[in-house]
Amino acid sequence: MRLGLFAMPLHRPEKPYAQALAEDREMILLADRLGFDEAWIGEHFTSKVEQIPSAMLFFASLISETSQIRFGTGVVNLPHHHPGIVAAEAAMFDQLSGGRLMLGVGPGGLISDAEFFGETDMAARNRIALAHVQAVKALWAADGVFEIESNGLTMTNASTHWPRHGLGLLPKPMQQPHPPFAMAMVSARSGAAAVCAEHDFLPISANFISEADVIEQWRTYAEARSALGKPADPAVWRLARNILVTETDGEAQAIIDDPDGDFAFYFRYLRSLRNMDELEAMRDEPAAAMNARLGVADAIRDCVIAGSASTVLARLIDLADRAGPFGTLLMAGQDWDGGDRWQSSMQRLAEVVAPKLSQHLETLPRPA
Repeated sequence: MRLGLFAMPLHRPEKPYAQALAEDREMILLADRLGFDEAWIGEHFTSKVEQIPSAMLFFASLISETSQIRFGTGVVNLPHHHPGIVAAEAAMFDQLSGGRLMLGVGPGGLISDAEFFGETDMAARNRIALAHVQAVKALWAADGVFEIESNGLTMTNASTHWPRHGLGLLPKPMQQPHPPFAMAMVSARSGAAAVCAEHDFLPISANFISEADVIEQWRTYAEARSALGKPADPAVWRLARNILVTETDGEAQAIIDDPDGDFAFYFRYLRSLRNMDELEAMRDEPAAAMNARLGVADAIRDCVIAGSASTVLARLIDLADRAGPFGTLLMAGQDWDGGDRWQSSMQRLAEVVAPKLSQHLETLPRPA
């Protein structure tokens, strides 16, 4: 089992932007020092809470300061981008990083981003995202004159293909035929599971859905792979959870019970995105009242694994026994307010919990 990090990232909106970015950088640097295999960072344009508009630009500042960790975009929201720019920038990043890019893609889920870019139809964004993936692949594979279309865009070098002068040639990634693509699955019977199965994307189970939904996602993915005559290899499965490893169970429980603690803030923000009008009317009410209205306690119960190292290990083993083996455990990154608890949690997870969990996963039966 490999260990990774997935951060949207989320910060308190009052935190200075430069401070938030500095903390996010240090989180990845610490993960690299602790031997984490990969790190994923989200892309959002119009939220002060999760404001990294370019994961690749952010990661580029870390290439020379890290030694082995792989970088995943989590995700590039393709309907908000020209596919030619994505292809060129991703190829350059893959070259700069020595082939460490994993290209997570998606339709974009943040409603304010959708409004900002003028594409509020989710079905249309799903269609555009898949079309742009094919266009990016075609651009990377193109050799010579090309004309590639995607969602009404035509990309061609028909009149400027002059190889002798280096014109009409797009950058190519270091990884061949291309860096691995990935997609997050955010519901139990997620359509993304079937997309991952069909297109050989790395499937990522989101950290903000219940364990029952995570298990159902893998079943959906495996069924889709079987229908296509393809194997469902658990090694490609990224399973994300909100994990906090503390010195004692009591310490973790105090954070869980805090109505404005790390987890309460995290899920209150996420659940408010689909209840904006209702929450605006409650903006002056205490955090506990908002939590109750949004079912934050249920989200924490379903999505958080917190406690001492032995408690966290036991819960992860129980999840693995029910879900089956998986290739990578992704720890959700949190805001670093509150001392060094998240740094300590990352260290305990990497050095105490992960090795034992990996040993247990080796004992689980693999699909035929």
